Amino acid sequence: MIIIFFLFGLIIGSFLNVVICRLNLAESFLGRSHCPKCQKPIRWYDNIPLLSFLLLKAQCRDCQKKISWQYPLVELATGIIFVAVAGVFLGAGSLTNWLEVIFYLGFFSALLVIFVFDLKHLEIPMPVLWLALAWTVIFWLILDGLNFIPGQEIFSSRIFSGNLGGLLAFIFFFALSFGSKEKWMGVGDVYLALLIGLALGWSRILPALMLAFLLGSIVGISLVIAKKKTLKSQIPFGPFLVSGAVIIILAFEFFPALSNWFF
Repeated sequence: MIIIFFLFGLIIGSFLNVVICRLNLAESFLGRSHCPKCQKPIRWYDNIPLLSFLLLKAQCRDCQKKISWQYPLVELATGIIFVAVAGVFLGAGSLTNWLEVIFYLGFFSALLVIFVFDLKHLEIPMPVLWLALAWTVIFWLILDGLNFIPGQEIFSSRIFSGNLGGLLAFIFFFALSFGSKEKWMGVGDVYLALLIGLALGWSRILPALMLAFLLGSIVGISLVIAKKKTLKSQIPFGPFLVSGAVIIILAFEFFPALSNWFF
């Protein structure tokens, strides 16, 4: 099962690379893969996740230009995340477990695209964000319907908890963005916070945001000390929001005591 999810993750990761590259170029996702340098179509045997990168020694077969490390890293990260999701959420393999696995595979895939795209272009890819938002709402409604128990507390509802978490995150980030005229936080980060709050719910959005700001502070201070950035430099915050969300979701599910310890 681990091998199946890892290989499936590598394949999806290869597709996510296509999405990341073609979103910026406004190209269709359905066309055949081609080298971004010489534009020549990539042969099927040169398009095998991870393996082709190693066999080609990180060079295009036709133009010998370097292949970006983004491609194998995204593929490997997707494979690892898919294995982690299966290990944490698959459980006994019930319908609810499988639905959660499908949701998180899609949700984390969208977050991975947002992570890399924002890191490269200092911009949140809004089509991916809106798709992830719709994906989350649909799955939360389905899971709430399957797990509905008459008389249960409203806070246990995924859609209610998600809406509350999303609203709290949205208001906080909107205040940062509006109050600073987008100098402290971009508008895209406001909507990303809404998405993450919706997915995590009111009880997990606080630790996720705290972790995101902690990671951002560590990286930002390190870059200033290394003289790679100055105090006036811009760094994308989306990757830290994504990292905080993924870590908290997996950590709190794998180690439930962490949630009680935190609060």
